[in-house]
Amino acid sequence: GLANEEFGYTVQQATNHQGKWLLVGAPWSGYSENRKGDVYKCPVSGSTTSCDKLSLQDSVRIPEVTNININMSLGLTLTRMPADDGLLMCGPLWGQQCGDQNYYPGVCAKLDALFQPQPAFSDAVQKCGGPMDIVIVLDGSNSIYPWEPMRDFVLKLIPSLDIGPQSTQVSVIQYAVSPKFDIQMNGYKTKEQLLAAASKITQMSGTMTNTFGAIDQQGFDVKYGGRPGASKVMVVVTDGESHDYDKRERVIAECQKKGITRFGIAVLGYYIRNNLETKNLITEIKSIASLPTENFFFNVSEEAALSSITGTLGNRIFNIEGTGKGGDNFQMEMSQVGFSAHFSSKQNVMMLGAVGAYAWSGTVVHHTGSDVNILPSSAFERALQDRNHSSLLGYSVTTISDGSAEYFVAGAPRSNHSGQVLVYTINAQKQAAVIDSQRGKQIGSYFGSVLCSLDVDRDGGTDLLLVGAPMYMGELKKEEGRVYLFSGILNEQGFLSGPAPTVNSRFGTAISAIPDLDLDGYSDVAVGAPLEDTGRGVIYIYNGQKKTLNKEFSQLCLTASFKPKNSMGPIGTVFICDKHNTCCRFFRNMKKVL
Repeated sequence: GLANEEFGYTVQQATNHQGKWLLVGAPWSGYSENRKGDVYKCPVSGSTTSCDKLSLQDSVRIPEVTNININMSLGLTLTRMPADDGLLMCGPLWGQQCGDQNYYPGVCAKLDALFQPQPAFSDAVQKCGGPMDIVIVLDGSNSIYPWEPMRDFVLKLIPSLDIGPQSTQVSVIQYAVSPKFDIQMNGYKTKEQLLAAASKITQMSGTMTNTFGAIDQQGFDVKYGGRPGASKVMVVVTDGESHDYDKRERVIAECQKKGITRFGIAVLGYYIRNNLETKNLITEIKSIASLPTENFFFNVSEEAALSSITGTLGNRIFNIEGTGKGGDNFQMEMSQVGFSAHFSSKQNVMMLGAVGAYAWSGTVVHHTGSDVNILPSSAFERALQDRNHSSLLGYSVTTISDGSAEYFVAGAPRSNHSGQVLVYTINAQKQAAVIDSQRGKQIGSYFGSVLCSLDVDRDGGTDLLLVGAPMYMGELKKEEGRVYLFSGILNEQGFLSGPAPTVNSRFGTAISAIPDLDLDGYSDVAVGAPLEDTGRGVIYIYNGQKKTLNKEFSQLCLTASFKPKNSMGPIGTVFICDKHNTCCRFFRNMKKVL
């Protein structure tokens, strides 16, 4: 496959009535225009030697949301589901659009035995807010000059809102002496219709600025299109102190009672042009704005500068409109569910890592049939102690078993900068309890980014948990990499002997349990070191013995040994190596040598 598609990033074996296959993920398929990603099926035997792309990108969609499939990296995760005789693939960078905001909750879909995609699902898909009613209160008195920037402010704000009968409605009230509706909420159903109406708003003019009378106008009333269950937001734009300030206390109290979130925008143009003190104006507009004031108050030097704040204002409105939280802290909006996956056949649970959850602290989602359990941040916060919100819990997931009970394991490679592995259980109430954890020994080593559960003697219980720290640096400051061994519940048993400390290897970037290669009755392990051999990569083989693993590798597989046949005819490659990895050169034309 193509290197620029990251062909081979994930590989799984599969068997159906058509034969034996390798399913190969290419999460950057479509590069460079986009990285939608895809999965290939490759026959293991038969006359066909090429892989066929399944072309799944357009099949993986979530109904009734605005899908963002570009760069979703489908195939970044690919795992077997033995209970369903199928596989699960994920695109953790799948996004959805809510208004002007993009979220990345991730998407997954099952492949049946014939590699046909089943309906996609996104456990963390976001509800794009609820209905929201927005009233824009514009000062149209004589001191506003020129008028066009006031109208342009409305025209630039509207596109950032999710306009529609079931989402956001907007009304515009203009005022001077008395207020009037330029636009009522129930008058326009689409963004295009609303923009066309807003472009026709003209200045009413007047010699007074009765701001609180305009705020007191029943803009959210049902008879003007207001919806009782909708969130209420008011944006007040004025360039002068009010002439009806005596109404302020009552009007603002009424707004508070009705739950109206208020943005106050002070336009200082008239005051600056006439060398007037702006302090009282700013104080008054701040008193209109909701708390905390710094989030809901703006001031601009002149009318023409209003357009410069529409982006920020739109985002802050969207924090209310899109998330319902009215704040900046992300929960599952950027969770990237499906960054990692592991299927527990004993409990019929699919574990999905969600590294971006809770502002990148991360979490794990448990998927049992149609039942979804998103573990809250509180489940792991005491163990992670993640003050910087950067643990990336869920980067890797697996399970371990003592033969009777099964435990869930999740890696957090940036926890406390040195990485961490957590072992936890789930009770009948779907609550997680951390029973043990282990931190990495070196900052930046990415300890916990790779997990591999190993049943050496194949009796149904986990004998070892292998934990990769691929960026571990040796004494010579090379990214040597390290793989740690744990027995039981995180009882450390040392680490594997691997690359020489003189080269960059990233040993432990990939770890896989493999069948018994030396036919001694015990499972073996393959460990990848993709930077070794000047970037061509190597694979180390370790043999199982009783309930543990020989820490010295038995084989070293170089990239050269996997070169396919070419026009030279039958090609063989032989390495003769001793236990110290001293190897003879390889022979290319075996027939001639023999």
